[in-house]
Amino acid sequence: MDAHEPNWNRTLREHWEFHWNHQLRERLRGLTDDEYFWSPVPHAWSVRPRGSSTAPLQVGAGDFTIDYAHPEPDPPPFTTIAWRLGHVIVGVLAVRNAAHFGAPAASYQTWAYAGDAATALEQLETQLDVWLEGVRGLGDAGLRAPVGDREPFPQAPMADLVLHIQRELIHHLAEVCLLRDLYLHTSSAAGGALR
Repeated sequence: MDAHEPNWNRTLREHWEFHWNHQLRERLRGLTDDEYFWSPVPHAWSVRPRGSSTAPLQVGAGDFTIDYAHPEPDPPPFTTIAWRLGHVIVGVLAVRNAAHFGAPAASYQTWAYAGDAATALEQLETQLDVWLEGVRGLGDAGLRAPVGDREPFPQAPMADLVLHIQRELIHHLAEVCLLRDLYLHTSSAAGGALR
């Protein structure tokens, strides 16, 4: 690499790492189970004990399943922090880690969803670590390689996928932070919260 050429791999990783380390990680710390499962509206999609959901589909391999439907209803249902973290952990990270970086196979149907906030945050950290290590291993040349047939646009370069994943992480985890703020202000003002 030319000394004057940017190190795009490092630049992409540092973009996410800065956001995670200076904005998101602290905002997620201390997430409680009440926040994790809280819904400000009735009939929101969530992660629930197996057999307790009324969603068209309940998928997952463990004691908890995630609410789902195919095709997605119009308008889409509101989703809890538990659901949003499940989506990020599985659909955004674990599936891609398996497809591109040799991690164990993962899908919405086979995932053991977290039944508490602490486990969900551990799963998130684990999948983030695998993702970042995988991206690091690509180097700059790997960022230019096509993503392949495991993605909707197989000829797109890996750099496009990295940017897409970062956009998804920032977007959905910002929603989680906003829901935490809403929970704090709604539950303290009303003396309780909807379930």
